[in-house]
Amino acid sequence: MTTAREIMTEGAECIGAQETVLDAAKKMTRLDVGALPICGEDDKLKGMLTDRDIVVKVLGAGKDPADVTAGELAQGEAVTIGADDDAAEILRTMSEYQVRRLPVIDGHRLVGIVAQADVARALPDPQVADLLQALSVD
Repeated sequence: MTTAREIMTEGAECIGAQETVLDAAKKMTRLDVGALPICGEDDKLKGMLTDRDIVVKVLGAGKDPADVTAGELAQGEAVTIGADDDAAEILRTMSEYQVRRLPVIDGHRLVGIVAQADVARALPDPQVADLLQALSVD
């Protein structure tokens, strides 16, 4: 069975919890990504920051992205997947939590990200179709 480690994108870069949302936006631009893991000073994952979070929770709320830290936008415990978890667990977790990106953890260390596109490339069409349908529910 295909594992998260086999289909993930390696080398995910974090944004520090104390770094500003403006720094995060610049990093997203440089990396050409729509989301960044938020990591604390202890190197543990604190959450995910998306481009949508920046637009809705910062810009749309009239806040200055240079004054808001990434950590302020981390909400609760991050939804993750283990590096050796199989494709069925990836699909179940993405569907259950309605997320398009899953940080991949090996122990407590972030080792990559499994995105919806990674799943689409790696798994058979019927499984991908089921995931897309699950993520499209309003």
